[in-house]
Amino acid sequence: MSVPTAAATAARTDAVPGGPAPRRVRPPRWLDLRLVLGVLLVLGSVLIGARVVSSADATVPVWSAAGDLAAGTVLAEDDLVAVSVRLDDVAGSYLATSTRPGGRVLARAVRAGELLPRSVLEESSGQVQLALPVQAGYVPPALARGQLIDVYAVADPAVGADAATGGDVDLVLSGAPVQAVTGRGEGVLSTSSTTLQVVVAVGAQETPRVLAAIGGRGLVVVVRSSVDSAPAGPALAPAGPAAGAAPAGPTG
Repeated sequence: MSVPTAAATAARTDAVPGGPAPRRVRPPRWLDLRLVLGVLLVLGSVLIGARVVSSADATVPVWSAAGDLAAGTVLAEDDLVAVSVRLDDVAGSYLATSTRPGGRVLARAVRAGELLPRSVLEESSGQVQLALPVQAGYVPPALARGQLIDVYAVADPAVGADAATGGDVDLVLSGAPVQAVTGRGEGVLSTSSTTLQVVVAVGAQETPRVLAAIGGRGLVVVVRSSVDSAPAGPALAPAGPAAGAAPAGPTG
């Protein structure tokens, strides 16, 4: 076997065609225009989406009335319902759920579902809650907290009217807000002779005059048709002879 010579090896090497010349790989350019535009588009989409979501959820929790409530009602927790609404710049004018308005007095009537503004509250100083005993037969069955009532004192027919009671029927409270009704029975336990306690709000200075005007007589409760149909506060009807009643005097 013959050993190839160096000349023959060099000849074969020269006969092999050369491959393509390698090109240098260029590193990526981080400031490439297409990359910058893509990043800006993504950031813009994120910012716009966040703004839309935040504006759609820009609501605040505030208190609204659970039912119709007359002016002078002392608020309780059951009178309030928390709702989330969008109020924008006027949110500070309404009662947020972080506040506790229980025990405050309504300065005006509110309707069910109405948002409670801060201006609707007043301090409860000078008001007391007076419990009036009334037979169930002289109280409307649907009487409830927050309604406005007129209260009449009625002389017992067995006793009759005299100068001390001022007549058969006297209006002793006008436009009084009901705070509570207690003593209602269930089923057979509830009769027309059952005595209920109708709690109303009156001025502390008016309480003696209210009790004097009642004079131990039975009471009749009349519900007003609207919580808006009352003056700013309960009015005490003057005690004395009923309108149109002739003064008592000796008979001939």
